[in-house]
Amino acid sequence: MENLRFVNEDTPLTTWTFFFSIHPLNPRLRQRLPSSMSRRPHGQMQNSTGVVLFSLSGISGTAAYRLTLFCLSFLCYSLIWMVNVFLILVIIFDQSLHEPMYIILCNLCINGLYGTAGFYPKFLSDLLFDRHVVSYTGCFLQIYVIYSYAKVDFSIIALMAYDRYVAICRPLEYHSVMSLQRTAGLVMLSWLVPLSIEMTVVSLTSTLKLCGSHIDKLYCENWSVVKLACGSTTANDITGLIFVTFYICHVLWIAFSYVQIIRSALKSREGKGRFVQTCVPHFLCVINVTASLLFDIMYSRYGSASLPQALKNFMAIQFLLAPPVLNPVVYGLMLTKIRRRMIRVLYVVCDKLKLKSNQ
Repeated sequence: MENLRFVNEDTPLTTWTFFFSIHPLNPRLRQRLPSSMSRRPHGQMQNSTGVVLFSLSGISGTAAYRLTLFCLSFLCYSLIWMVNVFLILVIIFDQSLHEPMYIILCNLCINGLYGTAGFYPKFLSDLLFDRHVVSYTGCFLQIYVIYSYAKVDFSIIALMAYDRYVAICRPLEYHSVMSLQRTAGLVMLSWLVPLSIEMTVVSLTSTLKLCGSHIDKLYCENWSVVKLACGSTTANDITGLIFVTFYICHVLWIAFSYVQIIRSALKSREGKGRFVQTCVPHFLCVINVTASLLFDIMYSRYGSASLPQALKNFMAIQFLLAPPVLNPVVYGLMLTKIRRRMIRVLYVVCDKLKLKSNQ
């Protein structure tokens, strides 16, 4: 695909240019826009290089089975919404589930909906059209949503590890340590800190002077944009290293928590039961999210051009595919209280449907 950019334009996109850049139904239509409509109003993200559109080549080579891919992606996105919204509603409307562990789980599901909203709608629209481009502002918005989702996910998982650590290793202190007020504060931090970190990352990347506009991925990704920079990216590299270290500390904390939890659980039969019931789902969730993020990191940093495009795409979307589907399913099946409430809700819904059909 040709290098899509306008050079020496100092003013930002209008709504019309943004719309046609994401949904180019007619490539000639954009060319007929008046020059006044191709200029960007003040207050939008500034771009010193004049790059207006980024081209996404990750979807190339899928023309033969694009309709099948669209149907599967649409079903997957629908499934993500169905399982996450169902679990969120069960937790919200059942007073007995208003406990720290379930409140944290509810936020994990909300984050899953937030993150996938940054990928699936754009990806589904790309499958319907032949031109796969995204506006400069839209690209950075997608980077922010997708990667803040990944960071929030890890923060919530670390908070879950802390909750299980206190519940099993310090059971007598649990209700005082994990009060509803403290839980609310910790949940708020697990959102605000990652969102602020990602805002810093995106702001730094947006100041770079770019010498290209081609992204070899299904969606916009920060490292891919940084690699297009003409000048030094030292500030981005140092900031990235600091934030990676911060999240490595999350991993170490999760590992430390589970070592302590396993030690405590092995001391009694009751501890073993609580570990199997509440910690195994969380442990599976940790493996699921960590493995998915490692796929994306390996693809972004060390991906080889010799790898098949289908494999590279699979590695790139793992953290947007597996965790949002599997996390609510694993917790719904393995946590007894949630499983019972979900079965009860399903019975009520089925009974109502039978009554309506009989009328």
